[in-house]
Amino acid sequence: MKQIEQNYRSGAMRVLDVPAPQAGRGAALVASEISLISAGTEKQIVDLAKASLAGKALARPDLVRATLRKARSEGLIPVARKVFAKLDTPIPLGYSLAGRVVEAGAGAGVAVGDRVACAGAGIANHAEFNRVPRNLMVRIPDGVSAEDASFVTLGAIALQGVRIAAATLGERVVVIGLGLIGLLTVQLLKANGCRVLGFDPNPQRAALAREMGADVAVSDRLHQAAAGFSDGHGADAVIVTASSKSSGPLNDAAEISRLKGRVVVVGMVGMTIDREPFYKRELDLRLSMSYGPGRYDPAYEQEGHDYPLAYVRWTEQRNMEAFLELIDQGRVTPARLVTHRFAIDRAEDAYALMDGDEPYLAILLTYLDAGEPAHVVSVGARPAVATGGSAFIGLGNYARAVLLPAYKSAAKSVGSPPLLVAVTASGLSARSAAESFGFAQAATDPDVALDDPAVATVFIATRHDSHADLAERSLAAGKNVFLEKPLALDADQLGRVVAAAQQARGILMVGFNRRFSPMLVEAREVLRDRTGPLNIVYRVNAGFVPADSWLHGPQGGGRIIGEACHFIDAMAFVAGGAPTLIGAVAPAGVGDSISAMLGFADGSIGTLVYSSLGDPAVPKERIEIMSAGTIVEIEDYTTIRTSRGGRTKTRRARQDKGQAAMMAAFLSAVADGAESPIPLAQLVATTRVTFEMVGEPT
Repeated sequence: MKQIEQNYRSGAMRVLDVPAPQAGRGAALVASEISLISAGTEKQIVDLAKASLAGKALARPDLVRATLRKARSEGLIPVARKVFAKLDTPIPLGYSLAGRVVEAGAGAGVAVGDRVACAGAGIANHAEFNRVPRNLMVRIPDGVSAEDASFVTLGAIALQGVRIAAATLGERVVVIGLGLIGLLTVQLLKANGCRVLGFDPNPQRAALAREMGADVAVSDRLHQAAAGFSDGHGADAVIVTASSKSSGPLNDAAEISRLKGRVVVVGMVGMTIDREPFYKRELDLRLSMSYGPGRYDPAYEQEGHDYPLAYVRWTEQRNMEAFLELIDQGRVTPARLVTHRFAIDRAEDAYALMDGDEPYLAILLTYLDAGEPAHVVSVGARPAVATGGSAFIGLGNYARAVLLPAYKSAAKSVGSPPLLVAVTASGLSARSAAESFGFAQAATDPDVALDDPAVATVFIATRHDSHADLAERSLAAGKNVFLEKPLALDADQLGRVVAAAQQARGILMVGFNRRFSPMLVEAREVLRDRTGPLNIVYRVNAGFVPADSWLHGPQGGGRIIGEACHFIDAMAFVAGGAPTLIGAVAPAGVGDSISAMLGFADGSIGTLVYSSLGDPAVPKERIEIMSAGTIVEIEDYTTIRTSRGGRTKTRRARQDKGQAAMMAAFLSAVADGAESPIPLAQLVATTRVTFEMVGEPT
């Protein structure tokens, strides 16, 4: 299928042939008929992508600060790799379209053949096919055209702004900024029985607002116009739909408001307010959050959990439905805003228009019947191998920044098989990874890799809830499996993947890389001749992860199962045996912090302190290993100190958490037909300990 790619690092834009996504549970695959370019929002994205690295940094100082904090705790080079991998990840453009359902997953709420309008950045993309979750699409009434319906996202944004303004019948409302959302806001206010004044510095936009129902619309002398419009009292409400870095529109809104009036910010404008007019008029400043309740909530948008209508009358989906109903009644006429139409293969011309002098407003992309969706495309020449190739399923930031570079590096020592198939849920991401790392094919269906006889080894780096299932299926297909941690999220998943591993001809490896780090290997060697048990203390300053992160939800399984397994395995490696849990306790009310004591067969004990309560200025990981007069300390895998006999020896090096050595060990085992570098029994024991730590049945 064709899709627009915006490269955030280079600024280049292309229309590419990429594999179509799959519908999956709770979603539908929608064939696009019309998609709308939101000139304001999308132009900002494109302009930022074209900016220099310095320009990007100036535009997003919040991300720069977060990156610097991460660099202090994890090291500059690893974080730089992740930053550049993120910059190289393509951006899908588009967030509003109309189309027809061609595949409907279980619980999608629609049927094949339904006409639907779809919303959502990264979801309702400028692409021939899109996977759309159930709460981000609505059926199109029979009397509404695809062109009108393609405005559904902008209409929901405008409608939510009107709802936040709480505009009532007969009130006098000013709309500042008469772009697409502003003009739709004018019509929605008129449909609500309000008197409306529109303002925009562009006289043509003001004239169009009058044509679309505004009682008054001006392009200058706003204060005088508002005073006359409101009989000198000031506006009951002002809705700011302008797009500007300046705070001028917001402060103008305050100046023209009545005492105790409402000011609603919908557009992206500066927020440095003049206190005096807000204070003296006792104004109510409100911000409208995009399409409505549910926006930015993964449980609503991605997982399909609706809010009860009795408690949340107008969700983003219900706003979308209401907007289409108003079009069906003829009270809103968005197609009048269309100035240009381009076929999808001419999308670059459409975006170039926004950099020229030709006036434009709504720009539509049109799509012909794309036929049956194809879930795999060829990217490069396929190596002539009967077997022995590799596939990657899941190509997020970690896979791009760490695993694939380690795979390429392993070629220098053990040789690395050809990369045959790159699989991700997003066709754009799969195509990008295939081009960047030299895969022959890009796919969105894991079966493309599992059914390929030339693929001998599968690397799985998807979200945690899919690990066990994909590992089980890959092993059953006769593949070697490298599985990024964790192995499983519950006992049922663990049992199934272990049963598959025990019967498989391929090997199973989990990405516990710390045991391969040069400093931990050195520590184990220092203690090789010990005659007694070890006392190990592993402190992890894990850092704060927001509560709404997928890591905390069902896709991640929580940070203890998802990440603490790393450090348990590292202690098992040093102790030379599988761990058992002696006891664990967590701070009250903190779900991602824990202190646990582990035991090992030789009498060694390990204490894991995993905490999200620390400060990023302190290095993330610290290990102390004590045994019979010897102490080995490792600080964040950059410094190792060995103390014995009253003397301390210190060695420092570039941070190396063992990813390259881990990859080389795995590929060497695959090439030699050897056992997995980490015994299955240890993988299972470590996973079970994490279950016990959080109270899961084992």
